[in-house]
Order: sequence, then structure tokens, then C-alpha cells
Amino acid sequence: MIRLRSLRTKLLGVIALVMLPTVLVSIGTIVAYDLHVYEQTITDDMTTQAELIGHMSAPALSFDDDRLAHENLALLRLRPQVDAGAIYDARGRLVARYAAAGKSSGSGEGGVPAAPGPQGFRIDDGKLYLFQPIADNGEVLGTVYLRADYEVLERFLDYIVIGIVAGLLALICAWLVTRRLNDVITRPILSIADVARDVIATGDVSRRAERLGEDEVAELAGSFNQMLADIEGRKRELETSNREIARESERRREAQQEVMRLNQELEQRVHERTLQLEMANRELALAMEEAKSANQAKSAFLSSMSHELRTPLNAILGFAQILTSDKLPSTLAQKKEFAQHILKSGRHLLTLINEILDLAKIESGAVALSMEPVALPEMLRECEAMMVPLATERGIRLLFPERCTANVTADRTRLKQVLLNLLSNAIKYNREGGAVVLDCAPSGPGLLRVSVQDTGMGLRPEQVRMLFQPFNRLGQEAGAEEGSGIGLVVTKRLVELMGGTIGVTSSPGVGSMFWVELKTTEPVPVPATRVPAMAAPGTAAPGRHSVTLLYVEDNPANLKLVQEIIRFRPELRLLSAPDGQLGLELARAHLPDVILLDINLPGMNGFDVLRQLRADPRTAGIPAIALTANAMPRDVERGIAAGFFRYLIKPINIDEFTEAINSTMGTAGDDSNAGNAGNAGNDGNNGTNSNSGTNSNSATNSNSGINSNNGTNGNGSATGERQAQLLAEKKEES
Repeated sequence: MIRLRSLRTKLLGVIALVMLPTVLVSIGTIVAYDLHVYEQTITDDMTTQAELIGHMSAPALSFDDDRLAHENLALLRLRPQVDAGAIYDARGRLVARYAAAGKSSGSGEGGVPAAPGPQGFRIDDGKLYLFQPIADNGEVLGTVYLRADYEVLERFLDYIVIGIVAGLLALICAWLVTRRLNDVITRPILSIADVARDVIATGDVSRRAERLGEDEVAELAGSFNQMLADIEGRKRELETSNREIARESERRREAQQEVMRLNQELEQRVHERTLQLEMANRELALAMEEAKSANQAKSAFLSSMSHELRTPLNAILGFAQILTSDKLPSTLAQKKEFAQHILKSGRHLLTLINEILDLAKIESGAVALSMEPVALPEMLRECEAMMVPLATERGIRLLFPERCTANVTADRTRLKQVLLNLLSNAIKYNREGGAVVLDCAPSGPGLLRVSVQDTGMGLRPEQVRMLFQPFNRLGQEAGAEEGSGIGLVVTKRLVELMGGTIGVTSSPGVGSMFWVELKTTEPVPVPATRVPAMAAPGTAAPGRHSVTLLYVEDNPANLKLVQEIIRFRPELRLLSAPDGQLGLELARAHLPDVILLDINLPGMNGFDVLRQLRADPRTAGIPAIALTANAMPRDVERGIAAGFFRYLIKPINIDEFTEAINSTMGTAGDDSNAGNAGNAGNDGNNGTNSNSGTNSNSATNSNSGINSNNGTNGNGSATGERQAQLLAEKKEES
């Protein structure tokens, strides 16, 4: 630092400040002129090249000779600075394109735009773009497009290097000049500075500076030496006084050290007590914040659920009061319309309940997944078939990939639930006449990304950050769209449970894209599944003239509903029992063809009734169908394991109920050939046959469990597929 403040350095700086601006101004003038000449040259060269190609390609455009146009563009390989080119006809169609080897990046196919842009030059990202019209006899035949490297930055960097070298040379020249002037100007002053540094470093004031010459610097040296002599005399006087002061200071220092030691001990104790108090306060504040957050979450949940549950209930109860009121007469068409509103609201209410149950199961860790290779082509076809009616109703175009042959490791039912939820949201929050695009592509080693993109209003960044929180409603106002606002939360948790990731990108006014990444597996062949033909509602099963059904149900409303459904099937005869004991007596007395059992019965539950039916040789071969509100997966597994032919969940889906009755009647008809007086051995055979039939029908039911008729979020499909899986396992064991 001392050397940097020397006169030699200052003299060097003055010379450098004079020389460097001169060098930089000269170089800057040359650079500006050269860059201007370079820009004019390359634009003139590109214009000439475009006019030449346009003149050569005019016949090709006149006679639609694409090959000649390609050959003309191929001549651009002789111009290494041109890395892409294209020829368009008068309608903007791409006739020919050219891309230099290794330089095919860019917009459009082959690195060229799909359509011609505005005439003239455009410089962007180190590239020079030119659109030049092709004219012949005053008629515009097309457009020539050229893209070339615009190397202004490289040339500018070269000039910077030249400027740095020139500046260094100037500094070297300044340093040489300074060395020549050292003895004349700086040496006497530096001699005084050296003596001053030694005096400061060693404290030896007996040193004296050398007097060189008779100029002002020599006078400065004499004054400096006189000052050192005065300091030397005063220093001796101070040393004597300082020794006395030092002894007094030593005594005071010892006393002060003792006081400081006591203060440190006191401060340490105060600090420890303060830390303990702060820690206790932080723990208390954290506990209060957690309690406040939990209370707010509870309030938000109750408020949202109260609103969402009361909305469909309002429609159900309101239209039901109109239908049952004598003071509000309505026509048959109005009654059907009111019934449709009640049905739609009921299905929406069921969807809300299913979503809440799904979230509760996920949060409690009660979700059991069956991870297996899932063929995406079949899955996407099923999702497309389910979403087409909803998209058509809202005027939304659905675009699915034509080729997607990958398989992923996932739970089939839950993966379908995830895709249906994303597609449903993309349709629900889309703009009128918009589109939904589903695509799948590899995103890394062993990973596949399935994306769902919409053309809706999009989301702001702050909305995206809060997207996967319950009841956010995708940033929509409450009541704008039906839904609980927890569908995306359930979707995210399910994807994470399957070992995948989910994300979203959104642009306000453009749309959103949700994507799911899952692990891929080796392609596995999908065996063709024979689906048995099902009788349509209102049609008797083949080969049966009269079929007796026994329904054991303690709820009069549920019994009335089944009676109304059966009323449209004249070939069916319905018997009913309000409890399990009476149901057993009717089964033994009438030997019905099919038995419908509720699980939660007074006194004897449905499982007890089924066990006694199987223990009696007269009723052991009668197929039984569970019709219950116990919808948990463990309930379904328990029912299938207990021996139920089918397991149907309330509320009743009429199509699913009819299909189950038809399939059960077909199986019962096959078993009836062996006679009703079967023994335990025959019962085992009948059970095998019923399992086989149920397996195929359950597979069909899994495809129809989630459709526009029932409006569920996938639980119906989960039930059907789980039944099929359990029955197949039972069949293998038998």
C-alpha cells in the first residue's frame, strides 16, 4: 500500500491517464467504423444471395417444381455463414428448406419458420433473418428466407482484446518513462519516505534523511531532520514520566480485571436465564400458532363442507318438496326435469362424500395400493370414452395421443382416478370452445410424463403456489364450479403414494398444463378379455321365464327403491324380509333364484345370514349379492372373501344393479341344470362357476363404474376391479 502511494506510482498514473484515453478513442473509432462496414456488407451480401436464389427459383415456383427449388437452396452450402434457408410460394406454403449440417435448431420444421414473416431484415440472438419476396414481371411468386450467423459480438470481443493489448503496451511505455525520471524527481522524496518508514517501524528517532541538492526537496529533508531531533529530546523526557505512570496503571488494571471478572459471571448467569425464558416463549408461541392453524383449518373445512353439502341438498330437498306437494302441480315433463335435477345433485353429493373419504383414508395411511404394470394405451382409451360426453356437453375438443405404447408401474384404479380428475378439471375450467390435449413422453431414464393441457384462463403464480391445498377451487370463486376443492389434493397424494411426482405450469390468459411422472416398465402383452353379453334393463335373462328374488332389507325406502326398479322387469318376482331371521325362513321356503342381502341388519347381520345359507344344503347353491353402504375397500374384500357373488355399494347405480342381476341370473341358470338338491361337493363346483362368471362381469363393471351416469370419482371402478381380482384369486385357489 505504501508503494501504491509513491510519487513513482502517481507519475505512472498521470502518464497512463494521458495515453490510455488516446489509445481507446482511436480503437473505438476503428471498431465503430469496422462494425458499420461489416453490418452493411453482410446485409448487402444476404440481399444479393436472396435475390439470386429468388431469380433462380422463379421458374420452380411458376411450374411447381419443388425439386428445382431444393437444388437451388442446396447451393447455400457454399456459403458457410448461412445456416438455414427456405422458399415459400405465394400462398405461404413451404416449398423447400435448407439447414446446414449441425445447425438445424430453430423454430418450425427443419429449423425454418412454417410460414413467411414480414419482408426485410431482423437480428435476434446472434442471427440475421431475411425475408425477400420473389417477383417475376411484377408478379410476386413467393418468398425467400435466409438465416445467417451475425458475428458482430465475436468481432467486438476481438476488438476488446486488441484494446486490452494496446492499453498494456501503453502502460509499459509509461513505466519505462517513469524509470527514466526516477532519479530526477522521485529519488529525493523517496529517500525521505524511507527514513520516515524506518522511524515509524523501529521508533529510532536518531535516523536522519540524506540531503540531495539545493531545491525545495532538500529544504524539506533539513526540516524533517530538525523535527526528528526535537522528537528525540522529548521522547527521553516522556520515558521517565511513563515509568511512573505505568506502575500506577498496573495497580488500576489489576483492580479493573477483578471487577470485569465479576461482571462476566453476572452476565453469564443473566444470559443463561434469558435463553431459558426465550426458549420457553418460542415453544409457547409455536404451540399457540399450531393451535390457531388447526382451528383455522377446522373452521375452513366446516365452512366449505357446509356450503358444498348444502348446495346439492338444497336442490334435492327443494325439487322433492315440489314433487310431493299438492299445492304445486307440475306436468310429466316437469316431473322428469325435477327428477333429473335430484339425480344430478345426488350424484354430485356422492362425489363430494367420496372425495372427503379418499382424503381421510390417504391422511390416515389406510390406502392400499396394488402396484403392477399398467398399459397406458388401454387406460387412455377408457379415459377418453368417459370424458367425451362431458367435453361434448361443454363444447370442448379432446385430443389424445395417437401412439403411446408405454407401460407404467402404478395402481390401475388409482391411476385412472388421477387421469380422470385432471381431465375433468381441464374440461371444467376451460373456456367455451377450448381444447384439452393429453400427451405422454419420456422425461428421463425409466420415467414417463403424462401431461394434460387446457386452454382455460390460466392461473397467477400466487394461485399456483396454493394449488394443492384443500378447498382452493383452482383459484375460482366459491360457487363458480361444482366441486369440493380437494380433488387435486387427493390426486397429488395418490401420485406420491405410487412413487411418482405431479406438477403444474400455467400462464394467465393462455391455459394450464398438469403433468404426472411415473416409472416405466417393460411392455407387457394385454390378453384379450371376453366380456359376456349383458341383458339390457327390462329384458329377461336368456332361458329364464320367471325368476324369484329375495331382498333382505330393514330400510323401507331402500326396499321401495328396489321394488320400483324390479317393477319394470315382469319376469322377476320380488320377495322381501325386514331382518335376517325372516330372510332365512323365506329362502328355505321359496328357494329363490337370487338373494339380495344388506349387511347392517338388525339382530343377524348379512355375513351371518350368508353363512347359514351356505351351511344349509337347500340354499347353499343360491347366489347372493351384497347391497350395502359399507364402501371401504376392506369391506369389499371381506364381502368377496365371505362368498358374495357380487358386492354392490349404495347409493344404487341402476345400470350396475341391472347388470349384476342379469349376470347372476345367467350363472344361476347354468347351475340349475345340476338340480337344487346339491350337496357340499356340488356347492364347491357352483362356487367355482360363479367366481368365473363374476370375474368377467366385474371386469366389465370396473369399466362402467366411473361414467357420466354415476358421477363418482373412481370408487365404483375400484370396487369392480377389486372384486374381479379377489374372485380370480379364489378361482386359482379352488
